[in-house]
Amino acid sequence: MNKVKSIHFVGIKGVGLTPLAIIAKQAGIKVTGSDVAEEFITDQALKKAGITPLVDFLPEHLPKNLDLVITTGAHGGLDNPEVVAARERLIPVMTKGEAVGAFMQGDLLGRSFTQIAVAGSHGKTTSTAMLATVLQKAGFDPTYIIGTGSTSALDLPGHLGKGQYFVAESDEYATEPAHNHKAQFLWQYPDVLLLTNIEHDHPDIYPTLMDVEKVFREFATHISTKGFIVGCGDDELVYSLLKEHPGKTISFGFSPKNQYVLTRVHISGGQMFFRLQREGMDLEEFRLSVFGEHNALNAAGVVAVCMELGIPLEKIKEALPEFSGSKRRLEYKGQLTTGAYLFDDYAHHPTEIRNTLKSLRIRYPKSTLIAIFQPHTYSRTKALLPEFVTAFDDANDVIIMDIFSSAREKKDPTITSGLLAQQLAVRHPAVLYLPTIEDVAALLSKENLKDNTVIVFMGAGDIYKTIDLLPKI
Repeated sequence: MNKVKSIHFVGIKGVGLTPLAIIAKQAGIKVTGSDVAEEFITDQALKKAGITPLVDFLPEHLPKNLDLVITTGAHGGLDNPEVVAARERLIPVMTKGEAVGAFMQGDLLGRSFTQIAVAGSHGKTTSTAMLATVLQKAGFDPTYIIGTGSTSALDLPGHLGKGQYFVAESDEYATEPAHNHKAQFLWQYPDVLLLTNIEHDHPDIYPTLMDVEKVFREFATHISTKGFIVGCGDDELVYSLLKEHPGKTISFGFSPKNQYVLTRVHISGGQMFFRLQREGMDLEEFRLSVFGEHNALNAAGVVAVCMELGIPLEKIKEALPEFSGSKRRLEYKGQLTTGAYLFDDYAHHPTEIRNTLKSLRIRYPKSTLIAIFQPHTYSRTKALLPEFVTAFDDANDVIIMDIFSSAREKKDPTITSGLLAQQLAVRHPAVLYLPTIEDVAALLSKENLKDNTVIVFMGAGDIYKTIDLLPKI
């Protein structure tokens, strides 16, 4: 693999492939790639890295001298025309999951790393970005793969560092949904695992919570015998996994049963503070530039990993505030010309929605909170419908948009956003169904929403594009 000099990325704009392409280019590998013309949150990162995606998927996009093709599970996956053409030319093909494993092993980069995987149903992007930031600001120059378009304090979502650590966001979704349901993170064999939580998600691949738990437990068996797992012990499935794992484990959370215990979280002067105890010893106060108890939990996991790696506590404390968020993770987007505050968030699971709204309610206790949600995939909306109905309690008003369908699934006429809005209205006093981005933008533009209003856009689809249509300061 270390003889690979040229890689073509199919679906290069995906948040999984963009960091890999950036790392490959930084390693001196010739990088090409293709994707649709539609705007993505990774466009600026690719441009900054000097990578220009080819538009559409055509066999002629493949360079003459090509050593490897890496493909996403979207855009047809292994059936994509460029992937089919590569195989006809006997060019090796890897999926994103396989490639992340190979990069972490150092096979494609000609060196070895201390591999750190960050996994969980929620919080893995933020935790990965936060951990990479701390390691970078503490002087360790890690290599990292973060599944987003950009993150504060770091130049790009992918980076080939000179240090020993390789930090990667590790996804439990299928390697290739049409042909290979093996979890993507099962291609990895890390030394360290940071595990945030285990919940039912991706029902198109995992019909039950038990199926999700099973694959996380299998991943735990991949951890090096000399390594360790850091997990959130407040999550009962994670805590059970830690207790049964034969190797070294460390737990963190609010519960006193954990080894690292959060004792106080509060906001002051636009920043969040929390205290942490380790085995009963007070580590005193930490400062964050992001808010929400879920981010305090993310930070506690990062602190635990860093301390177990032997990184000095003072360096961790100095570096943590440098992280002020990632693209589409409760990202502040400015104000309407009338004064209302705008936030954009990737939340697409009931737990994520609940955490986002709770965080905003605590930060803006007296404001009117408007939640605008674009459900993501028919399968998730249908399987978790009862949980979605109870997720919006902290919002004053709720707007439900049409379901954003994934390219990996067919339309299911038995589940609609209208049905979600109807069931939500039974519980919530103010629910509105507006199908499109244009419908939502038109409503918000004509309402005189002052600075006592907070608007949050939530979803894993293209809902964030609504903000570009609004009159902003």
